[in-house]
Amino acid sequence: MKLAVIGNVLRCSQLFAALPTEDLAAIARLVVLLKLAKNAYLFREGEPSKGFYLVQSGAVNVHRMNAAGKEQVIHVFRAGETLAEASLASPTGYPANARAVEPSGVLLLPKVPILGMIARNPDLALRMLGSMGAHLRVVVGMLDDLALKDVETRLLNWLVKQSRSAPGGTIRLEGTKRVLAAELGTGSETFSRTLARLRDEGLIRVSGRTIIICDAGGLRSRLQRNLGGGGGSVDKPKSARKR
Repeated sequence: MKLAVIGNVLRCSQLFAALPTEDLAAIARLVVLLKLAKNAYLFREGEPSKGFYLVQSGAVNVHRMNAAGKEQVIHVFRAGETLAEASLASPTGYPANARAVEPSGVLLLPKVPILGMIARNPDLALRMLGSMGAHLRVVVGMLDDLALKDVETRLLNWLVKQSRSAPGGTIRLEGTKRVLAAELGTGSETFSRTLARLRDEGLIRVSGRTIIICDAGGLRSRLQRNLGGGGGSVDKPKSARKR
């Protein structure tokens, strides 16, 4: 039963979804199940790699500490997402820290047997390269956002980007506002003040973890105005830009 459950979790991940049943079963037999309490560390930067991970439930915050000692969130990984694949080939261990931001279940895919399986399965190797490429795009996007000149501009850019796929202009946060603030490179108090300012101006409404876009055109105009000094460019749909 345990192997069947693990197999189902693996099958729901994009990385493993198309693997043959026998390969999936072989990977399931290697997996180590981990349970993390809120704020417990999965690994720390520089630790020797034990393997890579698949989030079964909850959320894992991957971050680094900047020169000022401030935490900079790289990405928050949620159910079905894999992380730390690059550490399999790194002699220096994990490149960042990973901490559960809520009670989480994580699958550890051990380094040595997984590397052996990759050597025998080129399709799995290509899928892992694709997954690492997706993580790289997340980091590039984060750097683009942090290049914007202030917190309001970064938040406006995020709202405009999210509104494109938000049904009825309703954005439901996957995590807390504190986590989103960290992803935008600011503190929770500054984030809350900025959010309240946009709300008071009638551009958005906020209810718990839900943000409702009241004036999408107004948000875009405000963003364009903020960027008028050359602080960056409005995030464009992927089809309209090149990385």
